[in-house]
Amino acid sequence: MEIAFHLNGAEVRLDAPPTTTLLDWLREERGLKGTKEGCNEGDCGACTVMVTDADGPRALNACILFLPQLQGKAVRTVEGIAAPGGAPHPVQQALVDHHGSQCGFCTPGFVMSMAAAHARGRRDHDDVLAGNLCRCTGYAPIIRAAEAAAEEPAAPWLDDAAQVRLHPRGLDDLAAAYAAHPDALLVAGATDVGLWATKELRDLEPVIFLGPVEELRRIEAGPDGLRIGAGVTMAALREAMAGPHPALAELLRRFASTQIRNAATIGGNIANGSPIGDTPPALIALGAVLHLRQGAERRQMPLEAFFLDYRRQDRRPGEFVEAVTIPETAPDLRCYKISKRFDQDISAVCGAFNVTVEDGHVQGARIAFGGMAAIPKRAAAVEAALMGRPWTAATIEAVLPAFAEDFTPLSDMRASAAYRLEVAGNLLRRYWHERAGTPVSVLEVAP
Repeated sequence: MEIAFHLNGAEVRLDAPPTTTLLDWLREERGLKGTKEGCNEGDCGACTVMVTDADGPRALNACILFLPQLQGKAVRTVEGIAAPGGAPHPVQQALVDHHGSQCGFCTPGFVMSMAAAHARGRRDHDDVLAGNLCRCTGYAPIIRAAEAAAEEPAAPWLDDAAQVRLHPRGLDDLAAAYAAHPDALLVAGATDVGLWATKELRDLEPVIFLGPVEELRRIEAGPDGLRIGAGVTMAALREAMAGPHPALAELLRRFASTQIRNAATIGGNIANGSPIGDTPPALIALGAVLHLRQGAERRQMPLEAFFLDYRRQDRRPGEFVEAVTIPETAPDLRCYKISKRFDQDISAVCGAFNVTVEDGHVQGARIAFGGMAAIPKRAAAVEAALMGRPWTAATIEAVLPAFAEDFTPLSDMRASAAYRLEVAGNLLRRYWHERAGTPVSVLEVAP
């Protein structure tokens, strides 16, 4: 298929198999070896590039970025960010000045993450660089370099906005194409299916890329709440949820890394049906409604009804996730992710709690977990045990045995079954204490 985009300021037109990754193409076809291959699964950040589209510049992992996802966009690699006269970009100079590179293998990825953040004026350096791994420096000099570069003005030569070309393809076109080819693989951010190509060496064709469908990238307020298009990225969702749903926004900060959040979509996180996906428990606790489309027909259902069994969902051939609707506000929502690392890790248990208390008694409860069953699942027995009871610590202790009625978790490399059950109960305790005003976050509690 023909693909057109800009690379380091020059237009590129090419024909390539649709699942060719940008990393492979850069290194093998263009000889741009600055973009490194490390993990080849989007974890280490050595392959980070800067991609500019209608939403501005973003850091993305080239190793799981398919070439058709770049249609009409602009790409910068580490070879293409110096000034026209050859002067280094401010982040490159800062890394030199602050001794932020030793072996150098990871440095190009750090440079590109920092350059994308610099272009957007971001100063949350710990979050920006959570997806870039370094085994040499201990990170302190890299953070000092990022802080120093943030004081320098933006690099005007990296403004690629004029090179971006939109290639709109409507939602109706997508529905018709998928109905005609229900065996096709839908690809949005490719943060999951990219590994099918790089690690499992699977033939993914035929493929339908969802990036051009602008309708899928909208967040709109309506009479039933906030309608979030399936193509909304985790980065965009986190930004949009900071006001109405701060607990969800904070959970999304723990979702992988900046590079992954810039690509991964809410629809993909739902549709892949993972029992440890981060967003479904929170959405279920919110009472989310899922919108599906098959050709011209649309239907909707409570999100929890979509998940039938391990990796099996209530989705018909040629039917795709179009959007999800959540309430505009939910002041009682709290979300807790338990994993071995704070940043860029997969949940052992993810719990979401939304309990309504009136006159000191529980009037409503929606509690959902990931990592506790073959699907994201509500704690129905715990909810029932809470209903109508006083919202007290004694009530919390009394209902804890109900977790064993709701869940029979597995033991695996992330946690044992006993640990998961104990953590689930502890998270309900944590929720009660947080509602009571006790600091519970590891970022808030001081020794």
